Amino acid sequence: MWNKIFLTLLIIGGINWGLIGIFQFDLVAFLFGGMGSVLSRIVYTLVAASAIWCISLLFRENELVRE
Repeated sequence: MWNKIFLTLLIIGGINWGLIGIFQFDLVAFLFGGMGSVLSRIVYTLVAASAIWCISLLFRENELVRE
């Protein structure tokens, strides 16, 4: 479950970076009141923590799929 949550946050962060790169539009800052607002900083921090967590996925053994 945690892996899916962190992966979802990474996808949100990736889409946001894509918007910044292509359109120079920061969706997170737009939604939460600017780049320096507390809520934006929380979202940025959660995305960064998710990226760090997902690094560990590269080094894990494949888990068995439960049916």
